[in-house]
Amino acid sequence: MQKLNGKRVAILVEDGFEQIELTSPKQALEEAGAKTDIISPKRDKVEGWEHTEWGQEFPVDVVIDQANPNDYDALLLPGGVMNPDKLRTSKPAVQFVRSFFEQQKPVAAICHGPWILAEADVLKGRKVTSYHSIQTDLKNAGANWVDQEVVVDQGLVTSRSPDDLPAFNRKVVEEVAEGQHARQRV
Repeated sequence: MQKLNGKRVAILVEDGFEQIELTSPKQALEEAGAKTDIISPKRDKVEGWEHTEWGQEFPVDVVIDQANPNDYDALLLPGGVMNPDKLRTSKPAVQFVRSFFEQQKPVAAICHGPWILAEADVLKGRKVTSYHSIQTDLKNAGANWVDQEVVVDQGLVTSRSPDDLPAFNRKVVEEVAEGQHARQRV
């Protein structure tokens, strides 16, 4: 596995993120040597969602208003239905996401996570996947949506659901290790 020593990864979430879509990639990144920070519009803590009920609470490391994309090498966007729906109404969160594309840094989104990518207007011409129920939203945002376990498009990593986490995690670590991608764009 690639070593990510010295790399910092922002994990942007709101209440209602699919818990395993945060914990599994976070663990994979940290095992590879990266430092991760949970960033949120919420202060203090965020609460996960486990399939059909509320899950654990996680401390917020940095409030979105104080988060600087320059401090991070990559961005992780877990899914869950409530989480990205709340994030896409937060102007600071949307701008934070957009900044990673402007700086050509790796971005990874799983399940419903790509919803905020549509809001950030960074999907035109990009090949992506997601949970099937938001494919029309992503297509309407200009994406080329496909039904695959994991899709990598110039530093943008997407997957469909928790079932895809092993493949998603491998590709996330790989893309973070590669660093900036000249063709990652807004």
